[in-house]
Formats: sequence, C-alpha cells, structure tokens
Amino acid sequence: MSATIEGTAEELLKGKNFCHVATLRADGTIHGVPVWVDIQDGRPVLNTAEGRAWPRNLERDPRVTLTVQNMENPYQYLEIRGRAAAPTTDGADEHIDAMAKKYMGVEEYPLRQPGEQRIIIRVEPEHVHVSG
Repeated sequence: MSATIEGTAEELLKGKNFCHVATLRADGTIHGVPVWVDIQDGRPVLNTAEGRAWPRNLERDPRVTLTVQNMENPYQYLEIRGRAAAPTTDGADEHIDAMAKKYMGVEEYPLRQPGEQRIIIRVEPEHVHVSG
C-alpha cells in the first residue's frame, strides 16, 4: 500500500532539512543516522556510499522509517514509514553533487573518498504523517 507525499510533507523533503533514517540491525536493535534527503516522483531519495551499515540493513530488511525535522521550526516534522527499493548506482554521483548544492551551496560533493561508490536508495512510502 503506497502513501502520497504532498503539501507540507513534500515541502519538508524539498527543504534544507536533515532526514533521520532508522533501520533494523540483524539483532533487532534500531540503527539511526542523519542523512540528506531529496524527493523524486513522489518518493524520498537518499544517497550514501556502498559498505555503510544502514544500506546493508536495508538489503536484509527493507523496512525503514524516515523522520525529517523542519530546521526553521523544530516542532514540525515529517514521519515516513515504508520500504526501500533496491539500491542503484545509476545517477548517484550526479545526485550527491545536487545534494551538496542543496545542503552546502557547492557545485561538487567535497567529502568523496577515493574509490567510493555512491548509491541511491528510493523509499516507497506506506505511511506519511506531518506533525506540528
């Protein structure tokens, strides 16, 4: 079952707001990390590097919760629960550069590591809730 992202929820994803990604570790405990977020075709889009813990968690269990807090009004936030699609490298380098422009105001992502392979993870939203 897919949920729609529109209105304030879409604005929060388009804004310069950080996204907290919560995944499940193999032992059942929660792993949470702050990341940059984007929206494309009504779905949240995340960018990371291969080998990190949270994408590995999603390969094993695609369930994910995203929380996006409004940086201008911290009492307003967006919660998205859904499932991650298979990661892709297609367009990932260009996407991280676009995210660096959004969040850092620079043309190219400056924190790239030698040999790093960027990946895009899209989330199919099943539940969307805005609070505040």
